[in-house]
Amino acid sequence: MGIITIEELPARLAGGKTLAGLDLGDKTIGLAVSDQRFSFAHPRPVIMRKKFSLDATVLLALLQKENAGAVVIGLPINMDGSEGPRAQKSRAFVRNMGQMSDLPFVFWDERLSTVAAERTLIEMDFSRRKRAGKIDSAAAAFILQGVLDRLQSLHASARTEPDPPSAA
Repeated sequence: MGIITIEELPARLAGGKTLAGLDLGDKTIGLAVSDQRFSFAHPRPVIMRKKFSLDATVLLALLQKENAGAVVIGLPINMDGSEGPRAQKSRAFVRNMGQMSDLPFVFWDERLSTVAAERTLIEMDFSRRKRAGKIDSAAAAFILQGVLDRLQSLHASARTEPDPPSAA
């Protein structure tokens, strides 16, 4: 399927599908999944990275189990708006996943998502060791929640926009 925009997501999520969020780390893949009403992001256990083919097989099995209709992936953009090597790795990951699955992917600017996730885990009094095992899934939940909030906003603005004038 490839890459789609946020505006194209609703058409892909009909029929009880969920939306998944990913945060790619060097050692783990953080995963979060929405509820069917697209209100909340729920973190799932991280996937320990081994090699791409194994990671992709595990990820696709989990996405199927969660009934995901699309996947949001964090795009690590630099603070100045440029894309560096980590963003290139995320784009390559999506290209490679496209060869194994028809699931559509959406990129989402993930600047500061890991920082926000870590602050939240600290506030919840997680030890440093426990945070290390949860940080990528918490970041995936932050990324996914951002998209869910955007979808809600798009839906609300579509309901409140006046109809275009009809030609008389």
